[in-house]
Amino acid sequence: MNIAASLREAAQRLRTRHVDAPDLTARVLLADLLDRDQAWLVAHSDDEIEHSLRERYEGAVRRRCEGVPLQYIRELQEFYGLDFHVNPDVLIPRPETEHVVEAALQRIRPGDLVLDVGTGSGAVAVSLAKHAPGATVIASDISPAAARVAKSNASRLNVSVQFFLGDVTGAIAASHVDVLVSNPPYVPLRDAPGLQAELRHEPPVALFGGEDGLAVIRRLVADARRVLKPGGWLLAEIGFSTRNAVAALFDGSQWQGPDFLPDLAGIDRVVATRART
Repeated sequence: MNIAASLREAAQRLRTRHVDAPDLTARVLLADLLDRDQAWLVAHSDDEIEHSLRERYEGAVRRRCEGVPLQYIRELQEFYGLDFHVNPDVLIPRPETEHVVEAALQRIRPGDLVLDVGTGSGAVAVSLAKHAPGATVIASDISPAAARVAKSNASRLNVSVQFFLGDVTGAIAASHVDVLVSNPPYVPLRDAPGLQAELRHEPPVALFGGEDGLAVIRRLVADARRVLKPGGWLLAEIGFSTRNAVAALFDGSQWQGPDFLPDLAGIDRVVATRART
């Protein structure tokens, strides 16, 4: 079967399973498999696909039909202009989380110690190290498998980040950190039954923040003041419509703010607050 016929058949299978952008998905999967771009597929639409590659392509299409995210099949996700390796051990980096990176870069100064809590794929930590080379970036995760992915991404993208295993900020000494960033799990467990199929393939520990979605950020705020230097920043991504609940976590005698930074849709996406001096 040639490339054109393979693409038509794959797109039809994807369309039947109501997969978004079936034609584009079919092209992306085949281009990845052949290590070519999509323009090459068009120019070589009559080329035959050898049997072994055809089987691999069918397997990739089948996984996508089963709801496996395209990023896991490709083992790739772009974030803040960088390509990150991803697999089911880590949350897929989202464009919304780039707002955390942008907010941190506006506050990091040369010589700062920056801590990324719950680093996952390392997307935030690596992006900060890449764009704020004068800072020292360290990152933690509770998952050994996630830490391995993050370390691999840092090495591949040629940045220096120290990764270590830890639960929230428990392993950090007091008054050491200038900027603490985090994309904590904030999906409420009560919402789990209604989640789209793709999310069910991502690691639950990186998605769910207890029944109300605030379990992890509640613990993060409780200990962040201990690890931050006076005047240090805490920046964290928050869930939809949680502004008031998150604001209530901060003691005004300990924190300045908090402020809430919107995403491009005007949704409060990042909480930004500073430890009082």
